[in-house]
Amino acid sequence: MSNENETIKNGGQWDLAILYDSFDDPKLAADVDTMRKKIDEVNAIAPALANMPHKDLLHRYIDLNETISLLSYKLFGYANLVYATNTSDVNAAGLMGRMQAMLSEISAADTVIRHAISDMDDLEELIATDGTLKEYAFFLRKIKEDSKYLLSEKEEQLFALMNISGASAWSDLHSTLTSTVSVDYRGEEIPLSAARNLAYDGDPQVRKDAYEAELACYPKVEKSAAFALNSIKLQVLNECRLRGFESPLDQALYNSRMSRKTLDALIGAMNDYMPKFREYLKAKGRALGHENGLPWYDMFAPMGTLDKKYTVDEAKAYLLGIFGDFDKDLHDMVKRAFEESWIDFFPRKGKVGGAFDSGVPSAKQSRVLTNFDGAFGDIVTLAHELGHAFHDQQVFSHSVIQQDYSMPVAETASTFNEVLVVSTAIERAETKEEKLALIESQLQDANQIITDIYSRYLFETSVFDNRDNEFMSPERMCELMHKAQLASYGDGITEDTLHPYMWLCKGHYYSGGLSFYNFPYAFGGLFARGLYALYKKQGKDFVPLYKALLHATSVNNVENTAKMAGIDLTDKAFWCEGLQSLSDEIDEFIELTK
Repeated sequence: MSNENETIKNGGQWDLAILYDSFDDPKLAADVDTMRKKIDEVNAIAPALANMPHKDLLHRYIDLNETISLLSYKLFGYANLVYATNTSDVNAAGLMGRMQAMLSEISAADTVIRHAISDMDDLEELIATDGTLKEYAFFLRKIKEDSKYLLSEKEEQLFALMNISGASAWSDLHSTLTSTVSVDYRGEEIPLSAARNLAYDGDPQVRKDAYEAELACYPKVEKSAAFALNSIKLQVLNECRLRGFESPLDQALYNSRMSRKTLDALIGAMNDYMPKFREYLKAKGRALGHENGLPWYDMFAPMGTLDKKYTVDEAKAYLLGIFGDFDKDLHDMVKRAFEESWIDFFPRKGKVGGAFDSGVPSAKQSRVLTNFDGAFGDIVTLAHELGHAFHDQQVFSHSVIQQDYSMPVAETASTFNEVLVVSTAIERAETKEEKLALIESQLQDANQIITDIYSRYLFETSVFDNRDNEFMSPERMCELMHKAQLASYGDGITEDTLHPYMWLCKGHYYSGGLSFYNFPYAFGGLFARGLYALYKKQGKDFVPLYKALLHATSVNNVENTAKMAGIDLTDKAFWCEGLQSLSDEIDEFIELTK
């Protein structure tokens, strides 16, 4: 494919020189030394707190946090990006371990300082009268709010140290297992990511063979993966109890800056519309010759005339043509991403599956990983990840310690890009077959963020509910996944073809610090559809509001961010509006397939 693409450089791999040239780069060593010194400075503050004026402490703490955060993004980011494309790279794994160890050394002193800040009775007065502190108001107020979940300095240090050989190590093991396990597909050994990509192939026998080969590979690693998942979830449960959270879900909502009322409205609306998505699945099954629901291996079967394979340059032109009509800044950023090697395109052995975006604050750029094989769905994936990169651009103007946005809004710009790309393509469709293919592509994605996400939410809930009382075997994990999928997909999917190993191939479950990374996709998808509806009403006037909203996500909770666009997230009716627009597309799809 490379000889067909003028854009591709470095064999389709990303350029990380904006960070470091290699692990032997003198700049890397210098940054490690600087980080070491700054950590020592933080540790020196704690014993001197009694003699430090409050204003001086706040300024000093902010300055040190800015430097340490920027260096951490660079060093850990570089190691993580290298590791993502080569999980056998010992230098990458080594640097990540060193960074975790260094940052763990600061946890005790950092806890002492944060407790001191939270106890300041003049904090609001200092924020109001000091211009610099006013810029960091969200950061400082968040410290005060977080203090009720902080443990003692020794306990925080212990957690940080134990996590290195605990949840973080188990997560790395899972990444290694899934990126290196081989799939025996038609007598050829291929990576798991490549086998999963075949689910989008136009040949039904290829899809079925790939699905069966994929399922056959999991027993090779299922015991290790189950051990990792059990260990991670137990660590999360224990930490939640010690910190005072009622459950991992409550912790996830707190970290998401999202209320339970909003989640209940979202999940309730999704559950109401689940039968409609089963109608879509059964209609697709009938169109493909299946009478009793859709087999899992045909879930991503292309329909209509979009069986074309795209080169990278064709994908680039496709996206630029659509984004250029929406906003010049988005168009220009996407152009840079393709031409300046922000993207690592193709699957290869040792590279993790799926796709992600990683912001690089020091360079005000992003890096995007995909496993591109030329299908239209890969163009949509590129649009999704480049939406994350555009979100990064909107928050880079904040200080580095105020650039993190929460999980639910993290999927807003990415899913908005998806809706923009596919909806525009549907409007431009010239034939019935092309329109069918585009609508079906959009419904495929919607089915993932609604039906599949609902099953993942149910599964993770059941894992946490059971973990205290049992160590769940691979068979038990498969049983819980089957039950969750049945509750979500119902009779839309042929029951004997449900995917029992989705707990193993999805990395979102394997994080000690990020539980329930499932409902944010549904949130982002439906929130983005609400914003897209505003765009269709307001036209170009919407774009400045959209950018301002994205900019606000890192210094606001989700409810107040949505209010900027006149949206009440706690009202179930808002979520039903987005789901109804998908329901209308399902009706159109059913008519087109009759």
